[in-house]
Amino acid sequence: MTSSTPEQRLAALGLALPVTPIPVANYVPFRWAGNMLYLSGQGPKMPDGSYQIGRLGKDATVEDGYRAARLTGLQLLAVAKSAVGELSRIEAVVKLLGMVNAEPDFADAGRHARSAVGMGSLPNRMMVEIEAILLVRS
Repeated sequence: MTSSTPEQRLAALGLALPVTPIPVANYVPFRWAGNMLYLSGQGPKMPDGSYQIGRLGKDATVEDGYRAARLTGLQLLAVAKSAVGELSRIEAVVKLLGMVNAEPDFADAGRHARSAVGMGSLPNRMMVEIEAILLVRS
């Protein structure tokens, strides 16, 4: 039995990787250190190039935050694919850091291992920014 690729599994869910974003500031989208791939922070970029903006607990709901995180995750996968060629080369997600544009009293009752910090603001007023460290097979 042949297993499907990560790209095929995304397609089966109706998800497509966006075009890899071009940095608008003085940074690179990824950096290698041996077989570790460090992905620069990405945000919830919409197909038209704008960002999903808002501040959780003020003008954005938890559901808005989940949608923003999903868009951001797809951005991260697009950057990873541009670096490794095939997502199946990714052995493990070593670390994620999520930054959330949130009101000081905002709280989410999520149950998962991760680092997430509330921010007073994020670039372009985006709702979420996530960076990742991935372990890649040779």
